[in-house]
Amino acid sequence: MLLTDIIKGIRVEEIIGDARCNIADVHIDSRRIAGGHLFVAMRGTQVDGHRYIQGAIDKGAAAVVCEQLPETLAEGVTYVRVADSEEAVGPIATAFNGHPTEKVRLIGVTGTNGKTTIATLLYNMFRAMGYKVGLISTVCNYIDDEAIPTEHTTPDAITLNALLGRMADEGCKYVFMEVSSHSVAQHRIGGLKFAGGIFTNLTRDHMDYHKTVDNYLRAKKAFFDAMPKEAFVVTNADDKNGLVMTQNTRAKVYSYSLRSLADFKGRILEHYFDGMLLDINNVEVFVQFIGRFNASNLLAVYGTAILLGKRPEEVLTLLSTLRPVSGRFDALHSPKGFVAIVDYAHTPDAITNVLSAIHEVLGGKGKVFTVVGAGGNRDKGKRPIMAQEAVKGSDKVIITSDNPRFEEPQDIINDMLEGLTPAQRSSVLSIVDRREAIRTACMLAEKGDVILVAGKGHETYQDVKGVKHHFDDKEVLREAFGIQA
Repeated sequence: MLLTDIIKGIRVEEIIGDARCNIADVHIDSRRIAGGHLFVAMRGTQVDGHRYIQGAIDKGAAAVVCEQLPETLAEGVTYVRVADSEEAVGPIATAFNGHPTEKVRLIGVTGTNGKTTIATLLYNMFRAMGYKVGLISTVCNYIDDEAIPTEHTTPDAITLNALLGRMADEGCKYVFMEVSSHSVAQHRIGGLKFAGGIFTNLTRDHMDYHKTVDNYLRAKKAFFDAMPKEAFVVTNADDKNGLVMTQNTRAKVYSYSLRSLADFKGRILEHYFDGMLLDINNVEVFVQFIGRFNASNLLAVYGTAILLGKRPEEVLTLLSTLRPVSGRFDALHSPKGFVAIVDYAHTPDAITNVLSAIHEVLGGKGKVFTVVGAGGNRDKGKRPIMAQEAVKGSDKVIITSDNPRFEEPQDIINDMLEGLTPAQRSSVLSIVDRREAIRTACMLAEKGDVILVAGKGHETYQDVKGVKHHFDDKEVLREAFGIQA
């Protein structure tokens, strides 16, 4: 593809060299550059790509997009200077991949909690309707039934557009995508055309990156501000930020709620550990999910499917067949008669929601044991709050390791304990070894009790000092139950 066509959608400050040169591929990682490639030098949070311009040229780069030109310009290389290469990379990547989101209907899901559940359930529902569908999520990316491992909630712009390009080429009609706050702030979704957007909720998270809740909110809101007028937005009217998110969008706004009047209104009629009976827009449906937060997620799924033109009867029928996403309120039944719930809950609000859901079903008839930790090298401010919420909603709490990364696990546990009163601390167990913590909870639990193992959910590893060691909460629970894997 000609460089002129690739850079058509960006603001160019200066071009030095032949803008009509042919480009074979585009990368932001100089190690992946080969002959005829375009290298986009970005000032990342860890490394400045401008330091690797010469390395990219040595590997055969035909052109470079950068904010600052090198002191010495290589002969035969085209330089495109821009004001912000991070802002430019999205439109460059989407142009190089043939503008894939003009060929598929892309729906973005953003919020603190619920993104994975909503995106995955929409993917499963629309596949059940017979469509080819793409999914971009925290757990795994899919091109119809082909699984593509993922490391980030939202990939970088180059990877993302290449993936969307494949989805379009392979006939996907719909793509459901988690949109992280990082991806909005870092322009990873720049140049994409969204047919719709969903807002779930907003609570404290990612303060290590955004620094303030207000910055975090603005990053989420920017996603909706950029929506085209022909798109739709489905927002959670039960969240105090639901209407804030949509106040400046050009898209058509719809709401969903469990508490007030809304376009998509829901009510929980009955709770069980294998599901709940819901009333959705005055029609009863039994679903295989538990808790108010999941009822809210299902309303978002229902509303989005309706806005994509599907019949309410068909959508409700399929809702009743859908199952929870791996690691999201996964219930395992012990031979001893207690239930263990594995959930990805890793924010204070998520801990509260899951524990509330457990108590709604228990109805005061059993004890709740919570095993919880916090991730290392992440927002330290939420650690004491997570411990507080766990203690409020549990009969016994065991604080343990999550993914310590490059921090000492005991230091993280100490940060969590800081949120508790002396009396609360005396009743809390702290066990650094996560396996032992889970086993201890299983030894303490009796028939009719519930154990919540929170924080890691679908993850099958523990990140320690940069090494991912195999660790699966569900496997450890089965071992503790005495059940062979």
